[in-house]
Amino acid sequence: MNSLPEIEAAIMQLSEGEIRDLSNWLQEYLNHAWDKQIEADAKSGRLDRLVQRAKADIEANRVKPLDEILNNP
Repeated sequence: MNSLPEIEAAIMQLSEGEIRDLSNWLQEYLNHAWDKQIEADAKSGRLDRLVQRAKADIEANRVKPLDEILNNP
């Protein structure tokens, strides 16, 4: 099983429960990969400009509490 069409065909043969398990595994895999990418970006300094901007916005009081944003759609 080396190609996407082969993988898709195999997935279609799975039970609903197996598909849910696969979905959960894939989400965990992607979350882990994303965490590793963010960690690498932070270590390399790629996020420094964003952190500096966020700190400046906080100091200038240009931010709102997260609860206020989430509770007032």
